Amino acid sequence: MIQTAKTIPALATALMIACSPLTAAQAQDLTVDFKFDASSKCSNTSPEIRVGNIPEGTVAFKVRLRDRNAPGYNHGGGQVPNDGSGLIPKGALKERYKGPCPPSGSHTYVFTVKAIDANDDTLAEGEAKQRFP
Repeated sequence: MIQTAKTIPALATALMIACSPLTAAQAQDLTVDFKFDASSKCSNTSPEIRVGNIPEGTVAFKVRLRDRNAPGYNHGGGQVPNDGSGLIPKGALKERYKGPCPPSGSHTYVFTVKAIDANDDTLAEGEAKQRFP
């Protein structure tokens, strides 16, 4: 009887942990793929972005572009509804998006994509990088 009394609270704790929402550290990784081309330079039109490994319950993607060589410059991004295709269409990012525009030489640019649920919680995150030009 004593052993059962100790086992039930431990089992209840294990079930609560198993049923809790994922933290960012526990979330699965999205796969992210994109390609800049010559028309991307300083453009306000975002490239097509492909997202994979999308968790169930994803209603939207939050996307940001950053320049690793000029981290203080805001390249913007946006939030795009998830239509189930895993595709963020060309030109979909509207929040002050400005494409790669290195002042000199070549810079490394990173798109970060977060899968968001109906409560605006992050379900998964991924990123992809590319040098430009």
